Amino acid sequence: MLVAAAVCPCPPLLVPEVAAGAAPELDAARAACSDALGVLAAARPDLLLVVGTAEPGGRGPFPQGTPGTFRGFGVDVDVRLGTATGAAPERRLPASLAVGAWLLERTGWADARVEGLGVADTLEPERCAETGRELAGRAGRVALLVMGDASACRTLKAPGYLDERAAPFDAEAARALGAADVAALRALDPALARELKAAGRAPWQILAGAAHDTRLTGTLLYEDAPYGVGYLVATWS
Repeated sequence: MLVAAAVCPCPPLLVPEVAAGAAPELDAARAACSDALGVLAAARPDLLLVVGTAEPGGRGPFPQGTPGTFRGFGVDVDVRLGTATGAAPERRLPASLAVGAWLLERTGWADARVEGLGVADTLEPERCAETGRELAGRAGRVALLVMGDASACRTLKAPGYLDERAAPFDAEAARALGAADVAALRALDPALARELKAAGRAPWQILAGAAHDTRLTGTLLYEDAPYGVGYLVATWS
């Protein structure tokens, strides 16, 4: 069953080498992510599953030890999903899971085996719920690291330009994540989320499915929209 979850944003800019001179602008987000991973470690899970959206080639399961890289962003930074197992994974991590792997390496994660799952940002809510229930049943004590951004339409210079619906969408997502409100997360509109470029919608709804019939409580650790993109950090325990 699900015993804990951490929700973190997944921009490669979280990696200081990628952000370069702008790195200090996300120091507070990095600190909140570290605190969130501490909650996962304290839950003493048997299995940690990292979930994030991905393009078609990056979807599906990723075993422990799968490598990832940020070389596509012009920096010589490589990561690995948990400790190497000796097997040679066939694929590299998609960007969202690579950021998750970087966060785990940064905090020295060694508390449970780690696996990843890349999903489509178009995954229907019911399928998200089913996926969440399946993940929660993978071990006696399961933790989730849920990687995903809110809208990318908060300002004129945002990747998706300014959309007046973005701030209310992000506010409701932040409230639901902070309150561990499963019903509210499941009610997020996938069509609206896609229009607002909110890549976190499907992973958040997978979390909601995994938390079905649990009594987890939530805490919102960080909420901001640097660069016009909504970044949220929350914990459920």
